Formats: sequence, structure tokens, C-alpha cells
Amino acid sequence: MNQTAGTPSGPRGAVPAERAARGKELSLRALQALLALFFVFASALPKLIAHSSAVEGFEEIGFGMWFMYAIGVLELAGGIALATPWLSGLSALALIALMVGAFITQVTLFEGRNAYTPVLLMIVLGVVAWARRGTVTALAARLRGTA
Repeated sequence: MNQTAGTPSGPRGAVPAERAARGKELSLRALQALLALFFVFASALPKLIAHSSAVEGFEEIGFGMWFMYAIGVLELAGGIALATPWLSGLSALALIALMVGAFITQVTLFEGRNAYTPVLLMIVLGVVAWARRGTVTALAARLRGTA
């Protein structure tokens, strides 16, 4: 089909496939942005400024305030890396590991209060990790010097 007045050239259905791929990519980027905002502002910031809500929880854990700040730094780094294209897959995997620890802590020390939150975040982060798995392998290849 010739390209006239905005009609697509090439095989029938090529443009809808391109639109679908673009929509999928935009949706994934929006999801990453929302997760990044959550981890930076709703999760890391209260820990890094020693907000009373974060301090109370970490006092119950009993590892000391250094642990609260360490978790806050990890969440901040993970949130920033989620918004970085070549680190997004690795960041999602690292944040899943952090959420596994959060889930175990919620179940063992807090009688399961809010244990669903890390589980939900693991699921959404899993979607990002799967969709961005190519960035993880590309990063590994680059670090090995084979890229």
C-alpha cells in the first residue's frame, strides 16, 4: 500500500503493532516512574529524615538507627535506578530482594501487619524486572567486557 494522506505503507497491521509496542513501552515507563516516586519519597525519605513513623518501626526491629538509614539509602538508590534506563531491570531485582526482607520482617516481628505491601510491590517490581530483563543481560555483558 502506498503512503498517501497518512495511510500506512507496508504489511497490513504494522502500524497497530507499532502503536501497541509504543503503548506498552510508555505504560512500563509510567509504572517505573510511579515506583521510583514511591521508593524515593514515600519509603526512603521518611527513613532518611528520621520521621517518627519510621523511627518507631525500626526501634521495634532492634538493629539500631544505622539500619534505618541503610535501608533508606538502598531504597533511594533503587528508586533513582528504576528511572535510569540501563539500570531499571537490575534495580527492580534488587528492590525485590529488599521487599523479601521487608516481608519477612513484617511477618516475624510485626505479626503480619502490612505484610501485603511488600508482596504487592514485589509483584509490580517483578513485572518491571521481566520487561527490562534485557537491560540486566546487557549490563552484565558490558561489565564482562563482551558488549
